[in-house]
Amino acid sequence: ENREDMLNSKSNKLTEALEEANKLFSGVSCAREAALDAQFLVLASNLGKEKANELHSEMTAFDSPAFAEDLLTFMGLNRIEVEEKDSDNEGISGGYLPSNAWHKLGAETEKYFRRAPSFHYMLGSFKSDPPVPRQRIERQKKTTGREEKRAMPAQLKKMEESHQEATEKEVERILGLLQTHFKNDPDIPISFFDLVIDPNSFARTVENIFHVSFIIRDGFARLKLDEDKLPIIEPAKDDEGKEDDHSTQARNQVVISLSHQEWK
Repeated sequence: ENREDMLNSKSNKLTEALEEANKLFSGVSCAREAALDAQFLVLASNLGKEKANELHSEMTAFDSPAFAEDLLTFMGLNRIEVEEKDSDNEGISGGYLPSNAWHKLGAETEKYFRRAPSFHYMLGSFKSDPPVPRQRIERQKKTTGREEKRAMPAQLKKMEESHQEATEKEVERILGLLQTHFKNDPDIPISFFDLVIDPNSFARTVENIFHVSFIIRDGFARLKLDEDKLPIIEPAKDDEGKEDDHSTQARNQVVISLSHQEWK
């Protein structure tokens, strides 16, 4: 209702209303009263904004076109020759600046800036040669799997085949030794470590354990624990080997830890 009076620059009614609202807010106890206080705060903010917009400060605003004209005048812009050609280029302002115009402006503005002198070369700037472009190396396209098999060297095939054949022959040799010892003394158990350990070579011992693992995996021999909980090995009988091939029982895998010190 008193909007015009509150917007008057000479009136203090808006300030008085805010002070009264602060006193009333101390007694607010219901939600409705708090909502009315918030509504009053919105109204007072809008009135304060409008009142601030109506204030007129006597400060002069920066006029960029006038500043540009003053700079051109200071630099000595010549407009005489341009006025003769106004008929050809109407609406386009222009002119001719003297050759030292920018130098004159720079000398004047240099007084207001404190900067370190710019770095310069005594014998001119150093001109580096552009980097040499690298030649692009085209990579060969990957061939299909069949072509890779065909391109496999024959010598590598022979090495793989010979290594596989050597492993099979070594496994068969150890199995033959195991069966021979068991036939000679069927009542005496064969110690697993006595069978695989080579007292003169740690690497050979590891290879023996590796080869015996194939015999155990294929069911040609089996491992047990004796009374001292040490592993013993014995070849499987022909009937047991056939039954193991068709049995559904899962075989157990065992990892043996054998350090060089333990081998000694």
